[in-house]
Amino acid sequence: MKSLKMTVLLTLVVLLAYPNAVKSQSSIPLSDSSTVSLITCGSGAETYSLFGHTAIRIKDPASAIDEVYNYGTFDFSTPNFYLKFVKGDLKYLETSAPYLDFMQEYLYESRSVYEQVLNLSTPQKQELFRALNAALHSEDRFYIYKFIDKNCTTMVVNVLNKSLGGEVLVKTGDTAETYRAILNPYFNGDFYEQLGISIIFGAKVDRPGTQIFLPSELQAAVKTAQYKGQPLCLENRTLLEFPAVVVPFSWWNNFYAFSLIFLVLILVHKKAVYRVFFLLLAAFGLFLSFAGLYSLHQELQYNYNILLFNPLLLALVYCDIRNFKRGVYWSSRIALASLAIYLLIMINKVHLLMVLPLIVASILGLLQTATGQEGSLLNLFRKLFRKGEPLK
Repeated sequence: MKSLKMTVLLTLVVLLAYPNAVKSQSSIPLSDSSTVSLITCGSGAETYSLFGHTAIRIKDPASAIDEVYNYGTFDFSTPNFYLKFVKGDLKYLETSAPYLDFMQEYLYESRSVYEQVLNLSTPQKQELFRALNAALHSEDRFYIYKFIDKNCTTMVVNVLNKSLGGEVLVKTGDTAETYRAILNPYFNGDFYEQLGISIIFGAKVDRPGTQIFLPSELQAAVKTAQYKGQPLCLENRTLLEFPAVVVPFSWWNNFYAFSLIFLVLILVHKKAVYRVFFLLLAAFGLFLSFAGLYSLHQELQYNYNILLFNPLLLALVYCDIRNFKRGVYWSSRIALASLAIYLLIMINKVHLLMVLPLIVASILGLLQTATGQEGSLLNLFRKLFRKGEPLK
């Protein structure tokens, strides 16, 4: 028991002393042998770690300093965590950890870690070291997370560019590729996660991806960047490397299984089934509307996917249940017109194929609901848009 009390006491002493120890480090002069490195971490299994991670390592053997600073920390215990995340006012913060502790986490998660030693002068290293520690112990350590504009990578870009005295780190490669297209390969075979992200994101992610916002992009920029006529990257190192995770084939988590669901829906063509289908579409459309109006995330705003997930379908189902055929007729026409506009918008979008089963099922369902009849797609269109009085 005495030994246990002593262990607990020593642990508390270490935990209380550690922040002060880190704070005091900023006043330590770095030696000429010190190094500043960009750390790039590979994808993880969790959604929040899907796109990798970025950090800064400062090492000085002469002063026994080996610390990793990163801006990707958040607290799950934050009150109303998920509402704050959706709204876009969740605070992330800068934290630091000893290098060995940092690496232990990525070793445990089997995630690759790469290091790029930067070509900085000793005064630049010292100023960066001071700035990182100063922010770490002030309100400056907090920032409001934004998926594209403010994340663990963009914050590091800003810090490093400030240290370099200009826009040294800029996007390399194809800057015409959209943010949505850049994100697609990261889902590694998880179709439903890819579909969900594609639907939730609105028009902003269809802009050209001219800004560095992913760890791999920053890693590529550092490899080719020039600073004062010299390469910014002195050395590329592999600290940890694991083979790419091969996702096992899933009978349900793929485009073909997803399409099969809607093929069955079309073949069954039961009114009750279509009602449920339309209610689900409308419910998700209400969520997209709420997110677009409530959230400060620009990525969730101006979401044209609401033309597919149309809240007006609630009115269609209500009119159909009440056998109000004129209401069914006009709500169907409006919903079909919305789908036509949606198809025009989606022509050059990378997620068109993913939502195509939903589009086809919606069109056939609307036509069959409006006409109350089965038949070929062309005949149903003719019945719905024939001249004269609407369906009675």
